[in-house]
Amino acid sequence: MPGPLNGRTALVTGATGGLGSAIARRLASDGATVALAHFGDDRTAAELAASLPAVVSLSGDLRDTEVVRSLCRQTHEALGPIDILVSNAGVYPRRRWTETTPDHWDDALATNLTSHYLLAHELTPAMTAVGWGRIITIGSVLAMAGRHDLSGYISAKAGLEGLTRALARELGPSGITANCVAPGSIRVPAEDTVVDDAEAMTARQLARQCVQRRGRPEDVAAAVAFLATDDAGFITGQTLRVDGGWILG
Repeated sequence: MPGPLNGRTALVTGATGGLGSAIARRLASDGATVALAHFGDDRTAAELAASLPAVVSLSGDLRDTEVVRSLCRQTHEALGPIDILVSNAGVYPRRRWTETTPDHWDDALATNLTSHYLLAHELTPAMTAVGWGRIITIGSVLAMAGRHDLSGYISAKAGLEGLTRALARELGPSGITANCVAPGSIRVPAEDTVVDDAEAMTARQLARQCVQRRGRPEDVAAAVAFLATDDAGFITGQTLRVDGGWILG
């Protein structure tokens, strides 16, 4: 059966993580050809690629301008022009404000903000040439809510929302939309490495939400998939919070 993204090519960064892999699977199921970008997680990337049709897997540090150029060029050579950029790669460095150094700060912004700029800057000329494109960044509700020990991460995610709005304004005349999907508390395996008591954290999170269940990667993937379609062509410069109503709490 034809899908809403038939004939489209998508690049998903951070593709081996819980969110990235769900997004890649959803876009592929909707008909897109998908390129998986990751950083050193070759085994997981190979397993994911083997489960998807018409896919290419590429590894590289997206904080490096030349690596970004090479990755985009390889994707273009293998699959053709990239129509959809899902800029998902990032890190979640927890560090007390009093222990944050300029190097910690620079690294958080390079990974969670500058890499997104580099990708969009590299890919938008081709989108402009054909008069169609989708840029979907993955932010966080923490950009609005705030949380201790995450100053660099939260600052970068707030900047990413601003970058997304700026791109919407600049690229809209060329047929390109730019939107941000901001997840709330989504249950992914990486969560187990950044919290001491997952059960207590879950209880606290549910108390904040309107919807009384943990978010799933598939919830985020569904939002991304919609924003990638022609049906979302009049939506741009927006932040869609996929958080079960957390931000209302």
